[in-house]
This record gives sequence, C-alpha cells and structure tokens, in this order.
Amino acid sequence: MFAFNYYTPTRVVFGRGAEAQLGGLVAAAGCKKVLIHYGGGSAVRSGLLDRVRAALEEKGVAHAELGGVQPNPRLSLVYQGIDLARREGVDFILAVGGGSVIDSAKAIGYGLANEGDVWDFYEHTRQAEACLPIGVVLTIAAAGSEMSSSSVITRDEGGVKRGYSSDLCRPVFAVMDPELTVTLPAYQTACGCTDILMHTMERYFTNGGNMELTDAIAEALLRTVMKNAIILRDDPENYAARAEILWAGSLSHNGLTGCGNDGGDFATHGLEHELSGMFGVPHGAGLAALWGSWARYVYRECLPRFVRFARNVMDVAGDGADEEIALRGIGAMEDFFRGIRMPVNLKELGVAPTEEQLKTMAHMCAVAYGGFRGSAKRLYEEDMLKVYRMAAE
Repeated sequence: MFAFNYYTPTRVVFGRGAEAQLGGLVAAAGCKKVLIHYGGGSAVRSGLLDRVRAALEEKGVAHAELGGVQPNPRLSLVYQGIDLARREGVDFILAVGGGSVIDSAKAIGYGLANEGDVWDFYEHTRQAEACLPIGVVLTIAAAGSEMSSSSVITRDEGGVKRGYSSDLCRPVFAVMDPELTVTLPAYQTACGCTDILMHTMERYFTNGGNMELTDAIAEALLRTVMKNAIILRDDPENYAARAEILWAGSLSHNGLTGCGNDGGDFATHGLEHELSGMFGVPHGAGLAALWGSWARYVYRECLPRFVRFARNVMDVAGDGADEEIALRGIGAMEDFFRGIRMPVNLKELGVAPTEEQLKTMAHMCAVAYGGFRGSAKRLYEEDMLKVYRMAAE
C-alpha cells in the first residue's frame, strides 16, 4: 500500500427536503453576499431556484445570480462570473446543479481569490493559493464534485478541456435531496451512473499497492451503483435507488476509494476529456464508449486487478485462465453499459473521428499530462492513439 492523506471537510445534509436547511448553512458560513450559480432552465422550472432565493432571504443573506452553465462548462462563463462577483462584492458562491455547475463555481472561486488568469491553474503553469468558499445544492448524481478537490473547465477556443485539483476548492457544505434528481432524463441518469462507476474504477485498476479495506469499499460501491442503475432504468422515480446513487456519487470521488493506492489511473478520463472537448459529447457516455477499448489494451499489465474485478464485481464464475476471466469481466461490464443504454464504442456514441482527429486527440491528451498517463499501464501518445483507434473500429 501507499501512504495517503484523506481530507473531506464538506458537511453533507442528505435526505428529503434537505434544501430547507440551506439558509442556516449559508448564514453559518458568515458570508455577506452570495453568488447563486446554476445551469439551464430545470432549476427554474422545478421551482428549486425560487426556494433557494427564499431560504437566503429568510436569513437576510443578499445574493446575485448567474445562470447558463452548460455541460462541459465554459471558461467564458467563468470569466463572466468572476467579473460579476467582483462588481457585486460576493464572498460566497452557491452552486445549484450538478458537476458542471459546481466545477464552474470552483473556477470562479479560484479567479476571485487569486491574481492573474484563472486558466493558468487548469494549464498547470501555477498553483492557486486560495478559493472563495463554495456551497452546493446538488441536483444530479454523477461527477462527485460536491465533495471532491477537482474541477474541469473547457476553454472555448479550440475546445481544450482541462482539470485542476486542490483541496482549497472542496465545498463547505453539500445539500443533497434525492428527490431533486427524479426529473432527470433517463439518458442523463445513465450518464451519471457511468461517471460514478468510472471514478471508482479509475482508482481500482492500479499497480503498485492497494488496501484490502479500500478494495472492498470500492467493490461494494460498484455493485451498488450497477444494481440501482438498473432499477432506475425501469423505475425512474424510485426514491431509494435515487438515494443510493446520489450518495455513491459523492463517495466515489472524494478520495475514499483511492486510499492506499498510487492515486489512480485516470487515463480513460484523460482520453474522454479530449473526446468531449472536440465533439461535445456527454462525459459519462464518452467514458463508456472508451472504457472497453482501454481495458482490453491494458489488462495484461494489471491482470490481478482485472481478475479480481471480474470475480468480485461482475460475478464471473467458473474456471479458466486469468486472461480469459479478465476478458469475461470486461465483456460483462460492456454488457452492463449497453443494458443502461450507454455506448461501448465511438460508433454507438454517434462520433466518427477522422484519423487526423484521432491523432490530434492523442497528442493533446499526452501534452495535457506531461507525456503520459496511467497506472494500470502507462500510456504514451502512441498508446493513446491505439486506444482511440480501437474505440473507433
């Protein structure tokens, strides 16, 4: 195992009607003026935004607002948020939405608390020294950004998608009401479940050291998400399944399932960032479309982990050589993705990159990570291109 530092300062308020406690949580943070940051029309149509405003007004907390966050949140809106918050004297940011909204709020928080261009942090040319405090009202189970140290932003010019991680941006609190996720379209729910699974699998398929307890937690989380994703496919209003998925999303990306390993693989995430940056595909669907190709490319270098995954998560039974068991586990995972109507290759995703586009994505991915990425198998640019080609076949 590896030594680790586990830090999770976010207060979680979970359950039906949890947003009723929002005013008290914001007031306890000692802020004078809040920027309410949100996405499209769902927060408005559902009445959630009105309830958020009322909760703040009840506690006498002033606020400004900025909506319009899109999936794969844009740097241009981050700049708008920084300018607006400075003009309004904002000292706290409240993200009302899912991972894209939270990531955008974190970037705004960095921009307000540090001099210079916030994009520098995402290009990794310098490190943030502070971040404005952030609270969350979560409406989507997916990214886990409500408890994580990470955020991902897309620069409008060239569709360059980059992530930055720092404990400075971990939210002060996360209000999590499973009922707020019930109105999500089935496809978005499935994309979210896929993202949750991938956040844990990225930490699971590693070389060099693991902890038995961490592995058991990760395996239970994966099984729980898969079971409840099927339930939600058939019964989208099932509150218990919504609650299981919502909590799993937070635990999958707050560091818990990576304690004792080398920090995780995250090559599939890196490859997908270039894919969604170029083609604008939903993040979860992009991950599903790439994972099987990545797994078949790397499994021999991480064979014990893939065998354990096949046995303990995918319930692959019977005898056989380790390679056969590992491949059966990979195939079973792809069958699951198809079962919740997720793609397992780029054709099913509806994307047909040219060879030049595949090369561009591989090059950009390699550059983004300083030449290579991965733990199950270290991938260089030529490896990344091979994975993209496999997914495009």
